[in-house]
Amino acid sequence: MLASWFESFGPPDVITTSETSAPQLVPNSVLVQVEAVAVDHVDTFVRNGRFKTALASPHIVGRDLVGTVVASNVAAFTPGQAVWSNAMGYDGRMGATAEYVVVPAPLLFPVPEGVDHHQLVAAVHSAATASIVLRDVMAAGPNDTLLIEGAAGHVGTKLVSLAHHMGLRVLTTSAPRDFSKLTQLGSDRCFDYHDPITTSVDEPVQHAIDTSGRIALNANLTVLTQGGEVTLITAPADRPFTFDGPAFYMALKHINGFVISHATTVQLQRAAEQLNHQFADGQLLDDTLLIKFFKDAAWAHDALESGADHGHRIVLTP
Repeated sequence: MLASWFESFGPPDVITTSETSAPQLVPNSVLVQVEAVAVDHVDTFVRNGRFKTALASPHIVGRDLVGTVVASNVAAFTPGQAVWSNAMGYDGRMGATAEYVVVPAPLLFPVPEGVDHHQLVAAVHSAATASIVLRDVMAAGPNDTLLIEGAAGHVGTKLVSLAHHMGLRVLTTSAPRDFSKLTQLGSDRCFDYHDPITTSVDEPVQHAIDTSGRIALNANLTVLTQGGEVTLITAPADRPFTFDGPAFYMALKHINGFVISHATTVQLQRAAEQLNHQFADGQLLDDTLLIKFFKDAAWAHDALESGADHGHRIVLTP
């Protein structure tokens, strides 16, 4: 089978695409013929060694896939069924960028009827991140107010949509050109990201998340109400981080950190259930795609690292 893989850490050109042996079923697993994979920034972190994790050898790149069941030794999946996964390529599991991939059954999910497969695989990484952050990390509830900074990006739009459907009041920052889109997704108030949030946000905020890494940590802490929390999914703009310690602890505030690579199987399963409901309703499938081939995997990693993806979601097909 054709696969994109690397043997040692390094720049994008360590990735090679060539023929290799097809995998064999193991207990409680499913053999999937891959239709498409998405390329995420975390894939580049695995390739360059920045994210430390157990790897198969040689390591096949990629974690998000959509495809068709070829063989299964679990009753929940049958040949010909359309499926997806967003948890391959780390913790010792085979990567996704191969014509055939063996996926552990607990980390494989059905594709809802009628959903575009390429749009789905492009969405699952950012959408699952948003789902787990909202429900498990923040434990955000109806009528809470959530401030999402950089809301027009991949994770930001998923946060807006899911938070709106969960009954939260949603405040967003973005470029003014994105206000209309974010309002349609569920933003209750839009703020220009050029303006300091400490002056523009004029109502109590229980939860804040910066998807862009452009906001200083103390600015987010300042806009929080008593008991509020900031969730970090990328490093804030100020390094080293500085904030008003006494104001922080006297107001019972919290700072959370989250990367989906450390999500539990139960969290991934709960997120997949929520996402599949949204996908079936035509939600969360709004990414602009750039579709290439497995042989372009090294280019895709370089494009993400250099910004040449121009905000598109890169999807690779065999």
